[in-house]
Amino acid sequence: MSVRMEPNGTWTAQVWYRDYNGDSRHKTKRGFKLEEEARAWEDEFSSDAEGSVDSTFAAFYEVYEADMRPRLREHTWYTKSYMIEGKILPYFGNMRVNEIEPIDVVRWQNRLMAYRNEKGEPYAPTYLRSVNNQLSAIFNHAVRYYGLKSNPCAKTTRMGSSKGGEMLFWTKDEYLRFADAVADKPDSFCAFEVLYWCGLRVGELLALTPDDIDFARAVVFVNKSYQRIKGRDVVTDPKTPKSVRTVAMPGFLADELADWLQGHPVAHDGRMFPFTKDRMHHEMTRGCKAAGVKRIRIHDLRHSHVSLLIDMGYSAVAIADRLGHESTDITFRYAHPFPDRQGEIARALDATKAGI
Repeated sequence: MSVRMEPNGTWTAQVWYRDYNGDSRHKTKRGFKLEEEARAWEDEFSSDAEGSVDSTFAAFYEVYEADMRPRLREHTWYTKSYMIEGKILPYFGNMRVNEIEPIDVVRWQNRLMAYRNEKGEPYAPTYLRSVNNQLSAIFNHAVRYYGLKSNPCAKTTRMGSSKGGEMLFWTKDEYLRFADAVADKPDSFCAFEVLYWCGLRVGELLALTPDDIDFARAVVFVNKSYQRIKGRDVVTDPKTPKSVRTVAMPGFLADELADWLQGHPVAHDGRMFPFTKDRMHHEMTRGCKAAGVKRIRIHDLRHSHVSLLIDMGYSAVAIADRLGHESTDITFRYAHPFPDRQGEIARALDATKAGI
């Protein structure tokens, strides 16, 4: 353990400890105004890191971060920490981990479920479930590795829902009207064309380079994902191992991209679409207003691609392979767009029996 004063007059504390696997790690925290504050944090963190849950929730979160952050994709940790630091720490931060009871969790849930924004809107059920899961994950970590007797979330009813609201998507006609409305900006037009006709995730789209496209074969190699994290451009591995895939493009799309790149040269390993999701959201809003189509999320273009393929008669297995999903995910998530073919099956069985 060590505490030192920085040139700017603040204090920094640093602690070495062993994680739950026995690996040596260290944690540094800067910006303390007083030496006493730095040493108090050092003592509390050291106590928690050694396996004691008789510490504040905020101090244990520091240990949880040190244990889990190296194991997660940067964007995954950023998403987790945003929820934890915004919705969990303000309530539980000063409580002792081993003194938090199920009723404390219930009261915290009630506060979040009662929230309304300036438009009178509550948090989405899926968001509430995600936040609830983050709290439960921290307690599970404390139980599994640091001796907490039980997870207080386990005795409560989880808030929110794992299922979102109605799945939105565009018909092909709606998309074509939208595409015409954004065609005045070729980079936006090409980006949306790839999303709709190939079903890529927006992070996969924004990470594409010319090296990722084989124009002779008209295929896209999906092997990375782009995120903007705290003002930095971050390119990581795709969401899951199955997300690494080769997606065949329709010929017209390969021609559109080739023509666009010819007029807008990009380094072979440079990002073809060097903008952020915020730019995509802005263009989505602009195009929807101009085309007079309902506003959907950018990710809903992926749903729209699935809906199109279902209408064209492709199986869940073929669609899943194209999207980098498991076929069971496609079957369950998109069950309602699949046509009811029971009558067709019955008629085919009649014909088989009759020898037709």
